[in-house]
Amino acid sequence: IQTSQDARFYALSNKFDGFSNKGKPLVVQFSVKHEQNIDCGGGYVKLFDCSLDQTDMHGESPYEIMFGPDICGPGTKKVHVILSYKGKNHLINKDIRCKDDGYTHFYTLIVKPDNTYEVLIDNEKVESGNLEDDWDFLAPKKIKDPNAKKPEDWDDKATIPDPDDKKPEDWDKPEHIPDPDASKPEDWDDEMDGEWEPPMVDNPDYKGEWQAKQLDNPNYKGAWEHPEIDNPEYSADDNLHLRNEICTVGFDLWQVKSGTIFDNVLITDDIELASKVAAE
Repeated sequence: IQTSQDARFYALSNKFDGFSNKGKPLVVQFSVKHEQNIDCGGGYVKLFDCSLDQTDMHGESPYEIMFGPDICGPGTKKVHVILSYKGKNHLINKDIRCKDDGYTHFYTLIVKPDNTYEVLIDNEKVESGNLEDDWDFLAPKKIKDPNAKKPEDWDDKATIPDPDDKKPEDWDKPEHIPDPDASKPEDWDDEMDGEWEPPMVDNPDYKGEWQAKQLDNPNYKGAWEHPEIDNPEYSADDNLHLRNEICTVGFDLWQVKSGTIFDNVLITDDIELASKVAAE
């Protein structure tokens, strides 16, 4: 599959018998080749449930997973891993850099029943972790105690001015002084030009604002840390990985320069098979 016209939106999908990844891995894999020296355009796939109307697929169509490279200028060269949870799309909290050359690269997403995941490029792991940790699916486990406040006598100043340090009597000097080398121009007319005043120059004796030397504060307690409590809104979910129904794989893309080739699309629960296909 290759994009063929510049500055176009593309929508292409294929439906298959619906399945669930309950109790087994879900592997999404495909290859991408940007023959056109891509400057701005998507290279990702989306997985949809069985409710998708393929004749009306567009950028706002709800999806289960969006995965793959996205490039736009020097600032955006990343791998999207977006998962739907309770009707909302959640982006991964990590930056994964994609390939931006003109060669073929395999992108693989593995989501496991233990709520862990892996992202591979060309069979090499580039990111992995836990779904709860790396996406904002759930409310945080801990929150700051709303009833806790920093004690009024809490001293968080590491140093204090030395009370015995005194400003020298000759410290205060003006920042600017009249130029001692300046002289009144011969053609200066006081009646016409007003009273002549020499220009001001930086004062070499100026020392700035005086500040007392600092001493370690004997009452310093360190930075106050707001205590945390269990978040009553937090509820664990062992099924963050679960996709109850996947029926369609599709491309929903915008490309400024066309020419990207997509191939080897594989949706499976066999991790070894996906690795073998990418290796071949």
